[in-house]
Amino acid sequence: MTQPQSPDATEIPPVTVAASSNRAGTLTVHATDQGIPVQIRFERGEYRYGAQALADEILRLSKRSALVAKSRRRELLAATGMPAELLDRLGLPTRQAAVDELDRLDDADTGPASWLGKA
Repeated sequence: MTQPQSPDATEIPPVTVAASSNRAGTLTVHATDQGIPVQIRFERGEYRYGAQALADEILRLSKRSALVAKSRRRELLAATGMPAELLDRLGLPTRQAAVDELDRLDDADTGPASWLGKA
């Protein structure tokens, strides 16, 4: 016989998953907080860029998904009362740290905004 759980008891899933998509929405990768892709969906048109480009984009989106999943995991564990110091030692980023890192990744992946040079 199992003990009934109180309604406020937060259940921590064994793994946290998040999804990231490319700008066109033609490729979506669901990955765990460890960066392991668990679901990949893409439109047939993604083949036109070649296997290497597709693989590179899957890896990039896996990294993004893992970062978001780690941040979510931190929030879940913090809600159970786990101290912030321990969450930091586990390498789980705060929401703001995750947003900052996602911005940094986006800036690194973004090409020039204009073909025009500086005047």
